Parts: sequence; C-alpha cells; structure tokens
Amino acid sequence: MRHWIPAVLALGLLALPAAGEPRHGISAFGDLKYPPDFKHFDYVNPEAPKGGRIASRGILARDTFNSFNGYILKGDPPENIGLLFDTLMTRANDEPDAVYGLVAKTAELTPDKKSVTFQLREEARFSDGTKLTAEDVCDTFRLLSTQGHERIRIVIRDVEKCDVLSPYEVRYSFKGENTRDLPLTIAELPIFSKAYYATHDFSKTTLDEPLGSGPYRIGNFKPGQYVSYMRRIDYWGADLPVNKGRWNFDEVRMEYFKDRTAVVEALKSGVLDLHEEMTSRDWATAYNTKSVAEGRLIREVLPDNTPSGAQGLYFNLRREKFQDIRVRKALDLAFDFEWMNANLFYGAYQRTTSFFENSALMAKGKPSPEELKILEPFRGELRSEVFEDAYVPPVSDGSGQDRKLLRQASELLAAAGWKRQGTQLVNAKGEKFTLEFLIDGPTSERILAPYAKNLRLLGIDVTLRGIDPVQQEQRMKEFDFDADIARLVGGQTPGLELKTQLSSESAKAIGSYNLSGIALPVVDALIDRMIAAKSREELMYTGRALDRMLRAEHIWVSNWGKASHWIVHWDIFEKPQIKPEYDRGIIDTWWVNAEKVKTLKRGN
Repeated sequence: MRHWIPAVLALGLLALPAAGEPRHGISAFGDLKYPPDFKHFDYVNPEAPKGGRIASRGILARDTFNSFNGYILKGDPPENIGLLFDTLMTRANDEPDAVYGLVAKTAELTPDKKSVTFQLREEARFSDGTKLTAEDVCDTFRLLSTQGHERIRIVIRDVEKCDVLSPYEVRYSFKGENTRDLPLTIAELPIFSKAYYATHDFSKTTLDEPLGSGPYRIGNFKPGQYVSYMRRIDYWGADLPVNKGRWNFDEVRMEYFKDRTAVVEALKSGVLDLHEEMTSRDWATAYNTKSVAEGRLIREVLPDNTPSGAQGLYFNLRREKFQDIRVRKALDLAFDFEWMNANLFYGAYQRTTSFFENSALMAKGKPSPEELKILEPFRGELRSEVFEDAYVPPVSDGSGQDRKLLRQASELLAAAGWKRQGTQLVNAKGEKFTLEFLIDGPTSERILAPYAKNLRLLGIDVTLRGIDPVQQEQRMKEFDFDADIARLVGGQTPGLELKTQLSSESAKAIGSYNLSGIALPVVDALIDRMIAAKSREELMYTGRALDRMLRAEHIWVSNWGKASHWIVHWDIFEKPQIKPEYDRGIIDTWWVNAEKVKTLKRGN
C-alpha cells in the first residue's frame, strides 16, 4: 500500500493590488493572508532554538531508496529530498494555496496571466557558496521539461519558455488558456545549479549528493537503511520571513524498515524519536506500555483539515477484464468494509466515498443546479447514474460475507459474460478470471485476505503475491498490475495535479499517478474547467461534477480514512501554540527540548 504526494479563507484578507504589480506572494485567486512586511508565519515560534535530532520512518512509509535524484523516473529517492533545494516561493500552510517569496523577492503576473516575472534575491547561494541566478532557474526548467519525471513534465507542459531578463530577473511564459495554476507550479519547482549539471548527468540515478541551496545537506546514509539530512549553519535564507522559526532540527534522519512491526519496536526502544502510525491495530494495541502510561512516550492526535485524498483499490482499466463496468461494480460489492472496520480496524475509520473526501468538492445527493449547468453539455457522454444521487458504496450486514451483496455481484459478473465452470469463472473464450494483488507486507495481506476470500466465492482466481519493494515500485511505474491500493492526494485548490492522476495524457505516461488508466474526454474537459476556474465557488461546483462522474465510472473500490494524524513520539519535542491548518508542521516547525533529551529515560 502506498500513500502519495496537494476552504475558503476567513474575512480580513488583504486588498488585492492591480494586475501587473510586483507582489510578495501569489495564490490561485489572488487572496493573500500575509502583508508585504510580515515577519514570520503565524504557526511558527520565531524564537525556537536550533539543535537536536528527529529520527522517524517517514510519512510516505517507503521501504527503500537507491538514488538522490528525486526528479526523474528512474530510481527511488529518500523521503524529504526536497530539503536540499530552495524554490522561488514557498507555501504558507495556513492558506489554501498561497506562496510567498523565498529565492524570489516578488512575482509580477501580467494582466492576461500569460507570463510571470520573478525578481530574485541577490544574496541567494548554493551550499558551495556560488551565487544562485536567473540562469540556474531557467536551466532547471530545461532539465525538468526535457528529462524530468513524467509527473512533473505533465504539469509544466503549458509553460512555453523561461527567459533570463537579467542576472536576477527571470520570466516564465505560458501557452493555452488554463494558466491559473502555472505561476504557483513553477514558483514551487526546485532550483538546480546550472554549473553542477554541466558536469553531472541529470538523467541518471546517483548517490552523489546533489548541489542545492536549501536548509539541509546530505549527511550519513546507507542505501535502503537510513539517510540523514544535516541543517546548514551557513544557509543563506535562514532569517527570511518565510523561514523564521522553521528548520530547527540539526538532523532530520529517515530510517527504512522492511517490516512494520520493526518500526514500532524501534520507536519503543528509542531508535526512533517519532512515528506517524498508519495502522489502526498498532494504534489500538501496540502502545500499551509503561513508557506511554508514564508520559515518556506520547500518543498524540493531530487534526487533519486537508482533503483526505482518494484512497482506494484502483482497477487497471488498461486490462480487458476490467473494461466492463458490471465487472467493476461486482468487485465493489464483494468488499465488506463494515466487517473489516469492526474486526481489523478497531472501528477507527470511515468509508471513503469521494475522490475529494473531506473537502468542499465532495459531491452529495443529486446534482445541484450549478452542477447540472456544468454536466448538461456532456449528458450524451455520461452515464445516467451521474444525474442521480452521487454513488456511495453499499453498507454490508457486517458478516464478512453478505449473501445479498455477493448474489448481486454474481449476477453482474454473469451479465458481463463470466460464467461458472465448476468453481471458476470463465469467459466465452474459456479464460479464467484471475486477479493478482501485490503484497508489500503482513499489513497489506491482512487487509486483502478477507476481500480475496469473497472474490474466490464468486469464482475469481485470486493470488496474493509478495514482492520485493523495488520490483513492486517498478511494476507500478509500468502499470504491470491488476489492482493496487493507493492514496492520491490533492490540495485545497485542486488543479494541475489532477492531470497527473486522471487525464487521458497521464493514462499513457509511464510512472504517472493515473493508476486506473482512465482516459475519458469528459474527465479531461472537467479537469480543464477546474484549472480555468475564476473563483473558488466555480472550482467547488466543477469539482463536485467531476467527483460524481468519476464515482459513476466505478474505477476503484473505495477504502477508508480519518480526519486526523496518529503521532507517537518521545517527550523531547516542543511545538508552536498554533498548528498549521493544512500540514502536520512537524519537521519544519517543531524543535527539541535539550534538557528533556538529557533526562528522559527511553525504553519500556
């Protein structure tokens, strides 16, 4: 199982300057919370001390890494590789999509939104002391647009060019009509050294430390086991408003484990300082220890106000057996979430129903007049279900084998041409219905085994195949799978990232996030409309229209989620009084209490 990597603001927003004026920040709809002279983000402690270490497994829960080049298709980079690189602007995590000046002092967007000009800070430096200039910015775009990962290339496809106007002035020009999100997208691209990549091949994997200008450098590491990021005491941007009170740890260490049980034991023994628990069973049972009872090891629930993401078991529609929607509906009916939640998850989760779960873009009930206005032009291309109540998966009787639902599933499979031959389903060609799940550990097997049992009752030949993490990652990149559990995450203002997850273009792009391979003109049109939306209200209604349309296609078996993060950590950390609304804020805003480190007894 993999987890992948993005509200309406309150009253009191800044008055917007006229189009074409340089601004200290940008957002999709122009609204900014912080004034030009702001000193720091509200969710940091500007006086936070520097020092100490945070060692954790990481939020993405990758099992290995083998390259420090995190921006190409080849290889598997360690988590948080972005700590090495600065960007033109950086995100404020208490606003839906605003970014503020980092390497760039200002951004000036033309009235037609066809280009944006950035003025760079002359004091910006790479870690070797060399100046960061407009030449580096434009060469970065050249590398990413020609050799970068397909996920990046898709979202910057409509960036026409990058021009160096002066040593510290750069202009990006856009093509097409859907340019709303492009200034934000290019503002958050990493910046590479042109001189460095004149002598290093960007297209290759490498374990050489890349040259960056960010707050951290690579320290000690061992591929597949651990990597340390060491805070740069000479970091040029440490005192900027966007960095004040952030990047407080001297060392950010990421540990890698093949077994999830080993992660919990590493935490309880003190090898790890912090762990985000992703397993409900471990959250409920693994921390009944003396260290927790005494308050030395803290279990903490952090609220999650971000969209929950679209977590589900995605069918690979590139394979013929999933083309018939009746087959996909049948597979959904066989999934007994109610039994799993009660017996496997300790009742901790809610069933996911939407591709925009936990957000204003989640469709409910019948289409509103605003949604109908968007959908009506496509009525001839849409399933009738789109115009009814938004699809929600059935609620089982919780037995684990709901006979009514399994009977409906069997009837759908028969209608789709799959007939019983003994205990097996076969098609008109006599081919068995086979289904393979790739298993990355005991937790995945525990979740998928009950589902596989129901599928076998329907006559489907199911295989749970354990596989090496590297091989599994490669098979996913090449879409060599039947179905896979993943969580596709978007931001508060979904836009260009939807192209990497759901567009016809991404369906054909090796390594894209479009796991299902859905490739429908209507989906493409609605994504374009979301990207072109001129207001959050228009974005919301278009998102709801897209959501109900996707749900009617049954491209997945939706899974589960919760609007919180389960954090377990030793009592050595301090944090600001305010948590960033749209982020955990752990690595970039917490800090170590040096006295507690000295006196705290670790271990059970």
